[in-house]
Parts: sequence; C-alpha cells; structure tokens
Amino acid sequence: MSRPQLPRPARRALRRRDSNAGFLLAIGISLTELSLTPVALAAGSLPQGGTYVAGTGAIAGQGNGLLIAQPGSTRGVIDWNSFSIGKTNSVTFENGSGATLNRVTGGSPSAIFGRLNATGSVYVINPQGIVVGPSGVITTGGRFVASTLDICNDAFMQGSGSLTLSGTSNAAVINLGKISSSGGDVFLIARHNVINAGTVAALNGTAELAAGEQVLLQDSAGSKQVFVQTGSQGTVVNKGRIAAAQVSLQAADGNVYALAGRGTRIRATGTASRDGHVWLVADSGRVEQLGKIAASNADGSGGIVDTQAAQLELGRHAVVNAGEWNLSTPTFTIDGDAAHALQRSLSSGTSVDVSTTGANGATGDLGIASSVRWRGPASLTLAAYHDVSIAAGTTIANDGAGNLSLRADASAVDNGGSVINNGTLDWSKSTGIVRAFYDMNGSYTPGTNLANAAWTAAPYSGLVTQITGYKLVNSLSDLQNISLDLAGNYALGKDLDASATNTSFAFSSLGNAATPFSGQFDGLGHVIDRFSQSDRGLMPAVGLFGLIGPTGVVRNVGMTNAYLSTNTYSPAGIAFGILAALNQGIITYSYTSGWRGTASFEGATTGGLVGQNDGLIERSSSSAFVGSAGLLGGLVGINTGTVLQSYASGDVSAGYHGNAGGLIGGNSGIVSQSYSTAIADGGVSAGGIAYSNSGTIEQSFAAALVQGYCCSPPDTSTSFGAITAYNAPAAGAGISTNVYWDKQTTTRTASAGTGPQLPESNGLTTSQMSDPASFVGWDFGPTGAWVMPALSSHPVLRWQVTGH
Repeated sequence: MSRPQLPRPARRALRRRDSNAGFLLAIGISLTELSLTPVALAAGSLPQGGTYVAGTGAIAGQGNGLLIAQPGSTRGVIDWNSFSIGKTNSVTFENGSGATLNRVTGGSPSAIFGRLNATGSVYVINPQGIVVGPSGVITTGGRFVASTLDICNDAFMQGSGSLTLSGTSNAAVINLGKISSSGGDVFLIARHNVINAGTVAALNGTAELAAGEQVLLQDSAGSKQVFVQTGSQGTVVNKGRIAAAQVSLQAADGNVYALAGRGTRIRATGTASRDGHVWLVADSGRVEQLGKIAASNADGSGGIVDTQAAQLELGRHAVVNAGEWNLSTPTFTIDGDAAHALQRSLSSGTSVDVSTTGANGATGDLGIASSVRWRGPASLTLAAYHDVSIAAGTTIANDGAGNLSLRADASAVDNGGSVINNGTLDWSKSTGIVRAFYDMNGSYTPGTNLANAAWTAAPYSGLVTQITGYKLVNSLSDLQNISLDLAGNYALGKDLDASATNTSFAFSSLGNAATPFSGQFDGLGHVIDRFSQSDRGLMPAVGLFGLIGPTGVVRNVGMTNAYLSTNTYSPAGIAFGILAALNQGIITYSYTSGWRGTASFEGATTGGLVGQNDGLIERSSSSAFVGSAGLLGGLVGINTGTVLQSYASGDVSAGYHGNAGGLIGGNSGIVSQSYSTAIADGGVSAGGIAYSNSGTIEQSFAAALVQGYCCSPPDTSTSFGAITAYNAPAAGAGISTNVYWDKQTTTRTASAGTGPQLPESNGLTTSQMSDPASFVGWDFGPTGAWVMPALSSHPVLRWQVTGH
C-alpha cells in the first residue's frame, strides 16, 4: 500500500524521522510509540476552537496567524480542540510577563511546524503528544512548557511557584526544531518519551527534559526545577543541542540517553544566580552518556556535571568539560570506553569523582580494569561503597599536578572496605598527591607506587609523603583504637558524634611521653562533636591527643562543643588542651570550640587548642572558653615553638590565681601573622596576645578587652598590657613594631604591663583598625596573608575567607 500524499512539511518530517529511526530503534523506542503518524505530521494550519476557561483574553485571526492578547501580565487557561501550527503560519501570545496554559482537549497531537512567539510564558498540554517539526520555531520571553501530563487549572492560576503534572498518556514530546526562551526556562515533559533532536536554548534559565507519571515543577532561582516524583520507565533522549544556564535530563526509573554527535551536545553556561550545572539522572534506571557535555559558570570558571543512574554506560567519545564531573551508580567497572572518557575529561581540566553506592543489593565495588592517564591539574576520585580494586597490568598516572583519591567504605559504615592495587600508580611526573583510604577492618594492598623524587609538600598542607594510605576512623571505637598503632596514618571518614564520652565511653588520650603519636591524622574537613573528658578519678583529662611527637601531624579537623575538666588540683607542669596536651609536631587547619576548664592550681597550663606547643601550629584557631587557674591561653597555654597565621576568639578567664593571654599564655617561641579577639581576664596578670613574652611576636594584633579582677581597686598590684603583661624578650627576640592593638576594645594604652614598650601610635582606634593602611608592612594584596572584609572592624587572615 502506498503512502498517502502529505503536505511538504509533513513529508520532510517523515524523512527526518526515518533518518533517525536507527538511533531510536537502537535504544529501544519504536516509531509507533512516538505517535508520529501522518495525522500527527500533517501539521494543521492553526490552533482551532480556543476558549478561555480561566482568566481573560482575546483570540483573533491575523493573516496567516493567531494573536492571543492577554491583558497586563496575568495568567490564563485556554482549552483548544487542536493546537498545531503550519510551516507558514504563526501564533503570537501578547501576555506581558504573564503565563498562558494551552490545553488540547481534542484527539489529535500537536504538530508545530511554524512559529510560536510569546512575550511571557506559554504552556502547551496535550496528552496526545507534541511534535515540534524541523521548521518549527518557538520563542518565549518567559517559560515554555510542552507536556503530555496535565496541570490543575486552579494551581496554575494561583501562580504559587509549585505545580504538579500527572497523567498516563503514552504519547511523546519531540523537538526536531528550535525552542528558545530569552528570559525563562524550557521544560519538555512526558510520561513515556521525551526526545530532543533539534535545539533548545534557555541561556537565562534551565532547560529540563523529564519522563515520569507525576512530575513536580518548582520555581528556583538557583537550581533545577523539575523533579520526577513517580516514575514511568520512560525515556529521555538528547540527540540535538541544548544550551542553558542549567540543564537536566531525568527519567527516574527509565533511561536517559545523551547521545554522541559533533560538537557539544549539552552546554550549561550559568548566570549570576545559577552555577553552570548539568544533571543526567535515572536513579533506578539507565544513563548512557556518549556525547560531549560542557558546564561553566557565568564568571568563566568550571561548572558541575552530575551523572546518576542504577546502570551507567560511558561511550568512548563521551567527554565533559567542566570544573567537576560526578558519577554515581551502585557498582561500576571502568572499562576501556569509560577510561577513555574519563581521561579525555581529566585532560581537559575536569576533576572527576566516580562513586558507587551499593544500592539495590549491589556489591558497591569499584573496579578499574583499564588504564587511565591524564595531563594537567585535574583530580580523580574513585570512591566505593565497599572495595576499590585496580586490575593487574592497569596503570593510573598523571603528568602535571593532578591528585588521586582511592576510597573504600565511602559511606563510612565500617564495612571492611579495602583498597586493592594489583597495578601501578605512577606519579613520577606529577606534583600532585595520591591518597588511599581503607576501613580499619579492611586492608590496603599498595601495589606498585612510583613517586616523584622532586616532590615537596605544599605550604600549610602538613603532608609527609606524596603517596599515602590511611585507615578510616568512622566511630569512637575507631578513634580510640588509634592508640593500638600510634605510628599509623588515619583519616576521619565522617563527622563523629562523641557525646558518649560524657557518659559511657571514657576516652583515653592518644599518645604519651613513653609512646607519642608519631603518625598522621587527617580530619578531611570533618568534626568531632561534643568530645568530653574528665578525670573522674580515672585518668587525666588532657585532650584528644596526649602527646603529638616530633614526626606527628594533625590536620584538617575540628573539635566542636568540646568539654574538658578535671575535678582535682593539678600539679605544675601538667598541660591541658582540647586537641592536644602537648604538641611537638605539626598541627594545621585545625580548630576547637566549647569549654576547657580545670580546678588546677598555679603552674598547670591550659590552651583552647593545645596545652603546650613545642612544634608548629599553623592556620588553626580556637573559639573555646578557657577557664582555670594557672597559665592560660586562648589558643595555646605555653608556646616554645611556632604559631603562624592562627587566632583565638574564645574568652580566657584565669580566676583569682591565674594568668591569661588572649592567644598564648606564656610565649618563648615565635608568634607570627596571628591575632586575638578573645577577652583576656586575668586574676593575677593578663595580656591581649600573651601573658608573658620572652620570644618573638610579629605582624599580629589584639582587639579585645584585657582586664583583671584580683584586687580592689583592680590592676593595682599586678601587670596588664594590650599585647603582653610581662615583656622580657631574650636576645634577638621581642615584639616587632608591626604589632598593633585596638586601644578602645582592649582599654589599654600601653603594649606591655612591664618591660619594653611599642610606640603608643601602635595603639589604634577601632576605626583605624578597619583601615589596611594602618598596618605598616602587612600584605593585603591578592596573595597576601591578610584581608579586610567589608564592614569588618579588624583584619582577618586570608585563609579564613578562601579556605586555603
């Protein structure tokens, strides 16, 4: 039987349909499912039988077109018998910045081969299907929505910003033409199939394709707006081009196909309020990513691409150009095609994070069966719910400054996850680092590791080796078990709730004089919350670490809402600190908050972070309240080592028998580029930075009250100074002339209670403290140590603002 003669636009569409048949059938979509019948493609000349059923407006013919005039920027709903536009015809909505919902109640699909224009938003709802033909052009000033799912009129008219679309139609939404929104979003939604083989553009909004039986559409100025609530095993396909601030393809329990082709098929460019972001999501379905995707932010920096599926396939020609590419699936093996896609993306500057979730009963293992080699600074993270394994003969290598993280037990549930390297990690030509994280109950097979002989640790990193394996600390028991191997390397797998240390878990500090902690402890940015220690007649409450030895390193960890106390008087020479009693090694990027108090008598030393520092503390802080008798410092009780780019902000109260320093109790070492905004309240003596100084203090400041209350009237028989109570520097040491204080907030006119003084002009008013010009010799430049935030009353350290 011969095909009936159809209008030319319909014949061209059929030819294009037939040319696409191969790719459609290859992904399991039959042509009959798409409702691309001659009726659908005949492209009726103009919409017919339109009637406003909510809101008001006028529908009028205008030559070869229709003009729908909707007053003001209101909302309206029109029911149509049919809604198609012939190639030479047009439909124009003059609806201001309002919105018009067009619902087709007849039995024919919508075939748009001509032009549809709108000043505001347009919704086309047709359960029989919607096809934008190759000659079809849709341009709106606001949102454009094409959907086979229906919307409640009342909800639409309220314009509340949240709409639910639902329906059971098996018809498709297909774009073969051009759809664009100059000021809003483009949403193509169907229960069964959504296909873009044309172009979609929404440079100031989101472009989202979704398949599901029930879909939530929300207004959001900063993220995706379409969420599939009830799946339908539907399919979303992009064979064309999509360009928007953000792009999302979702099928929930169905399939998402980002197909290959020349050039970038999906591009997110971001706006001032939206990061450039692309989502490919089929939570319990399949994603095949074969083409090129790009994501960038409005300022030119790299955006984010998230690929999430129960089954994931990466084609050999898949590539992502972005800042980050995150892939998540229950279990995964990086084969040759996937490896090629990853290394192309990495070499383009995209950092890649591949993670397995173990969902749906999967093993959660992540295997690397093919070599991955890349150049440049991008980082690769391979994180498995259970094991990470590298096959024999397989190499992961970087030539540049790229980092590699291999992580087992990525959910930090103590499941015995292991890192098994039967291949080679080649960082001999890289300045990056390699880290392997494995469960304490798992194992680490390092394999062949080739390090760069010229590698040196980055400043403030606290790193010791270029390639390092770490045991994961996922519980209080794991934390305590560090004591079984104090020379090991450890990392926090997650934030820890340590509240049990106040009840049933008597924590014993890690390391002592006989066996100090000599390994590495990396918090990975996590916190230990509500850690508590009290001697309770059982053990001294000296801190998380008793003694960090000369080779020990503690970094990137926070201890929040901590509480340490001792119920008995402590002899001279005892040190107390929330993080550590005594540090002889390196502490970097660490902080504490909470309360550190004792009933100790004169001679004991207490610090909010560390009791006594004989090593290096850098880029660290404490906001803990420090209360005790003895010698107190907001950050450190006694410093004989170096404190660099650190600060204290928690109040220090020394009682009637104590001496307080806002930052340091007693300093005989070096304090540089540091400050205190901690009230220093000393019963005997107090200083804004240190109670006593025989060492060096440089490029630092104090900006909080310095006071005492032991005597009546106060301060008459003791010593108080804006910087230090007692300044008795050793030869070659002292307080540099680039040290300042706020004479209004400290209430002190002199830098020292006794000893050599700084010029009175180093005492600044609060107004002067907010002016970088007041700090002679300090670097407030783009790479300098200091910044002056807007409306701030004093400088802060650059790392506080940038995080590094």
